Amino acid sequence: MSGTAAVTTTVTGWGRTAPATVTLVRPRSYAETTAAVRDRGPRGVIARGLGRAYGDAAQNAGGHVLDMTGLNRVRSVDTEHGEAVCDAGVSLHRLMEVLLPLGWFVPVTPGTRQVTVGGAVCADIHGKNHHAEGGFARHVRSLDLLTADGEVRTVTPGTDLFDATTGGMGLTGVVLGATLRLLPVETSLMTVDTERATDLDDLMARLTAGDHRYRYSVAWIDLLARGSATGRAVLTRGDHAPLDALPARSRRDPLAFRPGTLPPAPRFLPDGLLRRGTVGLFNELWYRRAPRSRTGELQRLSAFFHPLDGVPDWNRIYGRSGFVQYQFVVGHERADALRRVVGMLARRRCPSFLAVLKRFGPADPGWLSFPMAGWTLALDIPAGLPGLGRFLDELDEVVAEAGGRVYLAKDARLRPETLAAMYPRLGDFRALRAQLDPDGVFASDLARRLGL
Repeated sequence: MSGTAAVTTTVTGWGRTAPATVTLVRPRSYAETTAAVRDRGPRGVIARGLGRAYGDAAQNAGGHVLDMTGLNRVRSVDTEHGEAVCDAGVSLHRLMEVLLPLGWFVPVTPGTRQVTVGGAVCADIHGKNHHAEGGFARHVRSLDLLTADGEVRTVTPGTDLFDATTGGMGLTGVVLGATLRLLPVETSLMTVDTERATDLDDLMARLTAGDHRYRYSVAWIDLLARGSATGRAVLTRGDHAPLDALPARSRRDPLAFRPGTLPPAPRFLPDGLLRRGTVGLFNELWYRRAPRSRTGELQRLSAFFHPLDGVPDWNRIYGRSGFVQYQFVVGHERADALRRVVGMLARRRCPSFLAVLKRFGPADPGWLSFPMAGWTLALDIPAGLPGLGRFLDELDEVVAEAGGRVYLAKDARLRPETLAAMYPRLGDFRALRAQLDPDGVFASDLARRLGL
């Protein structure tokens, strides 16, 4: 393929639920990427970063997949104006390595730094600061986008193509590079406040009353707790620590970035390891060990933002069957729907130990961007749980009826008829796709499943 090696291999999303055999190509330049798109097979092509989309968004069974991690240059950093120009295959981890010594940080980071800039754009990722600063796309100055006609376009905010691409799951073209607006920081540590909430209503009241005082906010929820403790949680909020908050010894190198790493999870683990009993015990211990109220704790960036990154391949702990990550959002005025879903999960006794609740700020402009002003809950569920598909369909119905939506970057099983009720700009997205890409150059398993 035009001098770029192609291999047949199997890929999955991070949930490891739907393996796909693909032809994988790893371009290392704009020209090689253009050639790879031109020489695609009849099943089309989709770009892929570090494989952290949980479902089938970055795979293309029987077709071509572009591994974009070969485009990995940070081209420039403007320390005066706080901007960086980088290739799409640059990871947020690499950006942090480059930016932190210069006194800058990425504007938005999800729960892992092992995602690429291209993936961050196409999923319009969000973090703990959405209530304050919106999603990733709000901090993008411009994009280099390779479209189906082979043209590389400079795409800027406020245009239809930008709004279709940010959150568009790679289906408008291949993001080749981006110019990002950065966040100034004085240190690589966080000042963190932690408190316990006794139930879901207590948690929502604390978030509503206090989130405006923090840049970052997130709550871990015990979804196995029932009765008066339903929705009990540990709430963690914070901001980047100023230099004068550090002890003297830490001020010698205040911007040091040294995330620790534990041994990787074993390659083969049995299904059923994460049962209700084991997860229930973990949840009980996690809740009890959390302080009732603690303020001003200094934490590493990696501990505050990306604790699971310290365990390589942590997704293996779910065994061979993998897991489903389910995330939805409903408006602030539909807190009743959130309560209903949490109650359903508690009654169903879903063994989830990675369940987090956040408050979103105003909706992002992307036509398929996930965030909207309201409450968002994300949880993991072992894929082998009996009756899981039917149960998640029931949750979808509650969310859709409330005017909410699920996150496509984490989806692996949503029905297409439900999608239309969740994303009101879906028709505009499909129309622009048909205009830009009438031959279906860009294709993915997610796109085929949902008719995108």
